Amino acid sequence: MKKLLSTSVFAFLLVTQTFAWGQLGHYLIGYMADKQLKKSVRKKVESVLYPMSIARSGTWMDDIKSDHAYDYAYSWHYMTSKTGEYDESIQEKGGNIFAEINRIKSELKAGDLEPRKEAELLKMLIHMVEDIHQPLHVGTGEDKGGNDVKLEYFGKTTNLHAVWDSGILDGKGMSYSEIGDELSRRVNKKIISKYRAGTMQDWLEEAVAARPTVYKLPENRKISYAYGYESTPLLEERLIAASVRLAQILEEIYR
Repeated sequence: MKKLLSTSVFAFLLVTQTFAWGQLGHYLIGYMADKQLKKSVRKKVESVLYPMSIARSGTWMDDIKSDHAYDYAYSWHYMTSKTGEYDESIQEKGGNIFAEINRIKSELKAGDLEPRKEAELLKMLIHMVEDIHQPLHVGTGEDKGGNDVKLEYFGKTTNLHAVWDSGILDGKGMSYSEIGDELSRRVNKKIISKYRAGTMQDWLEEAVAARPTVYKLPENRKISYAYGYESTPLLEERLIAASVRLAQILEEIYR
C-alpha cells in the first residue's frame, strides 16, 4: 500500500509540474548557490529575502502564477532560440527570460529600491537564472518547450517538459539537500572558473547543445529507467552550472 501511494504521488507531481524546474530543482540550485556565497554576500541577500531562504525563494515566481496581479510575468520563464542566438523578433511580446534577467539584474545593481520591490525582483532573478539552465526553457519555438511532446514515463502519460522539470529528479526519492550536498562535492575552483567565464550567450548555446540528449526518444515515446540514466549526467551538469552562475550574479549585485 505504501509503495502504491508513493507511486501515485510521483505520478501526480509528474503530470502537474510542467512550467519550470520543479520545487526540488529550484530548492537544490538555491541551496548549492548559498553554499558557494561569500559570508558577507550571503548576509546581505538573506536580509533582502527574509524570512525566505535563498533556496525557498527560487519557487516564489511559480507560486505567484495563481495571482493575476503577476500575469505580466508569465512569459518571463522561457524564451525561443533556434540555434543559440538571441533574436528579439521571435520572443513573446510580454518579455522573456533572457531580457528580464538582464533588466532586473541592472535594477538591483543600481539599488535605491523600496524593500518589498527589491525582494520581489531578487526572487524573480533567482528563479529565472535557475530556469534558463533547464534546457527546455530555451525552446525551439515549435513544441512549447517540450510541453507538446507527449509521452509515457514509467507508464504514466505526461510530456517531455515535465520529465525534465521534475520527473527525473523527483524519481530519485532524495531531498534537495541530499542531492545538493552530493553535487556540491563536484564544485571546485576549476568548475567555478569554467561556468563563471560563460556569457549569457554561452548559456543559450549550452541549452541548444543539450537538445540531442533531451530529445533522444524512442519512436513509441515510452521511456523509463534508460532515459533517466542517460539524461542524468546532463541534468546534474545543468544544476551545477545554474548554482555557480546564480552565486556569481548574487555576488556581483551584493558585493
